[in-house]
Amino acid sequence: MDAHERAVDVIRTQTRHFYDTKTPFRVYHGSTNSTRHTNFDRNAIVDISSLNHILSIDPAKKTALVEPNVPMDVLVRESARVGLLPPVVMEFPGITVGGGFVGTAGESSSFKHGFFDRTVLSAEVVLASGDLVTASDASNQELFDGLRGSFGTLGVLTMVEMRLIEMSKYVELTYHPTTSIKEAMTKLQEETQREGMDFIDGILFSKGSGVIVTGRLADTASSSNVPLQRFSRPWDEWFWIHAKSVAFKKSPSTELVPIQDYLFRYDRGAFWTGMYAFKHFMVPFTRLTRFLLDYFFHTRIMYHALHVSGHTDRYIIQDVAFPAGNAAAFAEFVDENFGIYPLWLCPLRKDARASMGQPRDYQGAVQGKEPRKPNEGEYINIGVWGPYPSSEDEYLRANRSFEAKVRALGGLKWLYARVFYTEEEWWQIYDKEKHETLREKYKATSLPTVWDKVKDRVRIEELESGVKGWLKRTIKSNDLLSGFYGVYKAMGGGDYLLKRETA
Repeated sequence: MDAHERAVDVIRTQTRHFYDTKTPFRVYHGSTNSTRHTNFDRNAIVDISSLNHILSIDPAKKTALVEPNVPMDVLVRESARVGLLPPVVMEFPGITVGGGFVGTAGESSSFKHGFFDRTVLSAEVVLASGDLVTASDASNQELFDGLRGSFGTLGVLTMVEMRLIEMSKYVELTYHPTTSIKEAMTKLQEETQREGMDFIDGILFSKGSGVIVTGRLADTASSSNVPLQRFSRPWDEWFWIHAKSVAFKKSPSTELVPIQDYLFRYDRGAFWTGMYAFKHFMVPFTRLTRFLLDYFFHTRIMYHALHVSGHTDRYIIQDVAFPAGNAAAFAEFVDENFGIYPLWLCPLRKDARASMGQPRDYQGAVQGKEPRKPNEGEYINIGVWGPYPSSEDEYLRANRSFEAKVRALGGLKWLYARVFYTEEEWWQIYDKEKHETLREKYKATSLPTVWDKVKDRVRIEELESGVKGWLKRTIKSNDLLSGFYGVYKAMGGGDYLLKRETA
């Protein structure tokens, strides 16, 4: 704890300086799982990238003290040493504890435990004034609730206390094939009511084919004929491809999966988005090529390449949580207007909306519910990730139509993704008065607002002049060249978020 306290003291000094000099600043974590255009000024940041340690795990209390930049795979590995597990583990190993708490982070256990922020018991926060406070349900509750989905706009998160649960060696998975969007949504909700379920998600492979995947923690299989299945080794099949092959069998099937293979089952190939890279580079998409190129298709490498290449401008990459009754209507809209498949489905608990910043209540109708009570039921998240080759104008139009449908159906976007709303539209969805009141109360006005964080930006290289700027624009205007450039930069590692220092 001594090293942690020294690091926090430095952060307090930095934030106090910015506060006293009335200098706007941002919090720098050293990595990101966002697809928004992001670039930090070295002279206007508080760098917390070194806060990446697990400070303690208490097996008796089933709690852990964790710094915000601890990634999921490290947290799972260390808690597993004492037979414990985070209740909600985001599917990409590099997603951090802090990102899970102040961002929007849910997974297949969120129908049961809520979003990741619901597993946090207390948070240590350096306010923008330099004051150090602890927020929880018992102390500074308004701040504690406000931190959910705040994206670093209320203070600098430096530590959380979180709860853990008993771990099992395996997850016993059952795949339930479905033959329509409606059937998939119905099955998804039915399974959330079934006793003994620990994990539930689903994949729509087309309008007429999908699979709902349910899981329970287990140390042994329920019967001797349940096979063992792996997903983490280079020669293992990607999870979604395996799930698709099972779905075409048309009857439920069960298998036993090691716990870490299950938790990070979507890491290889970043769900299915890695498939598009094979097509982009004109490489056959086969099990052999997936094995040979495995290094490049883990999410840490893929995110780096995605940002550097500029390919976030060529894809629809969005997650949206809908009142459950409206989810099918949105899936139909995506089918008719974008034709993007697969789609990811994930059921969420009733408190999902309250974990997504400070949204206004949805006043519209929800199919199957009384119109006056639209905010009381469960939610279903739909992940839409796929290429959308088009002109810049058409790409903008398509994303704007996407967002209009989201608003009409009461959906809330996960804000790792690009936002195309106007500022006026944004504050029709989120409660500006509540957001600004909290920021005033906790002296956070030198930090960016949520709108400042998420609004779409022109990439910095587009503003550069001279040969260097021209070369970058030339590379990024060519799909193939930009792809190779992204891979090259990802292989080299290094920081891709901070502006380069000038002489």
